[in-house]
Amino acid sequence: MPIPTPAERWPALPADSWTDTRLTLHRWTQVVGKTRLALCPMLNHWWQVPLYVTPRGLSTGPMPYAAGSCEVVFDFQQHQLRLHTSAGGTHQLALTPCSVADFYQQYRSLLREAGIDVRLWPVPVEVEDATPFAEDRHHCAYDAAAVGRFWQVLLQADHVLNEFRSRFTGKCSPVHFFWGSFDLAVTRFSGRPAPPHPGGLPNLADWVTRESYSAEMSSAGWWPGGNGQEAAFYSYAYPGLPELAQARIQPAEAYYSTEMGEFLLPYEAVRSAANPDARLLEFLQSSYEAAAQLAGWDRAALERAAI
Repeated sequence: MPIPTPAERWPALPADSWTDTRLTLHRWTQVVGKTRLALCPMLNHWWQVPLYVTPRGLSTGPMPYAAGSCEVVFDFQQHQLRLHTSAGGTHQLALTPCSVADFYQQYRSLLREAGIDVRLWPVPVEVEDATPFAEDRHHCAYDAAAVGRFWQVLLQADHVLNEFRSRFTGKCSPVHFFWGSFDLAVTRFSGRPAPPHPGGLPNLADWVTRESYSAEMSSAGWWPGGNGQEAAFYSYAYPGLPELAQARIQPAEAYYSTEMGEFLLPYEAVRSAANPDARLLEFLQSSYEAAAQLAGWDRAALERAAI
């Protein structure tokens, strides 16, 4: 099989080319993600709830239930949702255009068929439109080709974010996909506590946000765009550092958004580069270094020496 070109590995994904599908898929991932929230034991910063990028799509990873262990996989190659159990069963439904309400009912039937008794919180979070899943019939699109491109970007971004993660020996999150905010992220920690987060995210309790931001951090990731904004890689620090707005980072296409309070690097600037991976790593490293220096992190104790 031929090795994909950079353009194939980093495909074009204009935000307005798949808006309806993106909004629908966002809610589908929330339905499945809430299964992890219900079944998995609590971890710091809600690390028990995200999904993980796989060679086929997105997965919950193993989740405990009464009869053993289960996993739910979004297969974005064959466009199937598969539920696997440790008893050897596989239950699936096709990913095709349908409303969130229909997907929710089909998914609940899949869980019952597999013998998984779980209560799901039935409304979306971190979105302005919080129509309960069972009532949402206005989000109903699924463009398989667009979803395939989305997954391809996730796959490549996951590779680079994991390489970036490997350079840090302090406390660091996995590279994981948060279905609430619909982004892929990795977070480094200084080892110091942080002041309580002010909260205010749409349809999300402030105590949930405060657990997420309970420690001083530098976080980076990829977001597919929306609300008039194109897809971008991002990097920010918590607590916020006003001086970051004047920091010089690389590459030249990166900039500080005062509205968002974070550095942004347009996805298009990465995919159009001669070496997209190197350009993204340059952004991740330089934005982290700017934040770590300003915040006075003990970098010698937290970073891996070059091998």
